[in-house]
Amino acid sequence: MIDNYFVGLGFSKSEVDPNLYQIVVEGKLLIIVLYVDDLILTGDGLLILLCKKDLATKFDMKDLDLLHYFLGLEIWQYIGGLFVS
Repeated sequence: MIDNYFVGLGFSKSEVDPNLYQIVVEGKLLIIVLYVDDLILTGDGLLILLCKKDLATKFDMKDLDLLHYFLGLEIWQYIGGLFVS
């Protein structure tokens, strides 16, 4: 269901990883990674906000804000960088 939703919005599905979707809107990139029932969104901040708003109208979801833990990795974002442990 979510695959049809993303493709219907114009996202391209990665040939290498079928759980990675990307779209370029007015020169700005948005990437979505799907893992079971979790989504990671990265790219242009406005596109992320608009995508989360649209997803919330179609699916029951929670916005957990910035990514801190994923698949056993600890992730911290700061100005100018990213820490992964």
